[in-house]
Amino acid sequence: MKIVIIGSNGNVGKVILNEAISRNYEVTAIVHNQSKYINEHDNLKIIQADAFDEKSLVNAIKGNDLVISAFGPKPGDEGSLLVVTKNLINATKKALVPRLIAIGGAGSLYVAPGLKLVDSESFPTDWKPIGLAHSGALELYKNENELDWTVLSPAALFEAGIRTRKYNIGKDNLIVDEQGESKISFEDYALALLNEVENPEFSRERFTIGY
Repeated sequence: MKIVIIGSNGNVGKVILNEAISRNYEVTAIVHNQSKYINEHDNLKIIQADAFDEKSLVNAIKGNDLVISAFGPKPGDEGSLLVVTKNLINATKKALVPRLIAIGGAGSLYVAPGLKLVDSESFPTDWKPIGLAHSGALELYKNENELDWTVLSPAALFEAGIRTRKYNIGKDNLIVDEQGESKISFEDYALALLNEVENPEFSRERFTIGY
């Protein structure tokens, strides 16, 4: 399988890239400045492109079977996620790539009927901008009828850890454990995302993962 990863140099993107390479995929990593990266893998190709330029994205992703977006906006510029999401949707369709899978946010998950995590009292104020941006990006996908898309929202605590292979899958509700905690490692997240690549179960849907 030939896949392209946007944001492959980010904390989560790196883990997804390594998981994809371990499965012997032909991986193309899209980076903003190619000169900063050294290619250490036979199945990896590094291409410079601009996620804010739709035409640049079309040229970079064409010829692949799947696009994975691990794009993360810079702090203070969370709204750029919506710009990039629109570009990715349009570019994927124009490049005739069959499918797009994107990292979502936990903030758009429900913690009670009609109540999203981002709107709850427990949601940290500092995280509101990125939570709202991911919620807006999810709505862009939901309004897209032509593209085969999937969004994977992580648990509330999303950080580097270990691959346990023991996690729960859900759809729109935040997954919490018996202690009321919601967490997932980058490693198990990448595992679940690539499993969805190989065995699609959530076409034109959002799903979530947590312990």
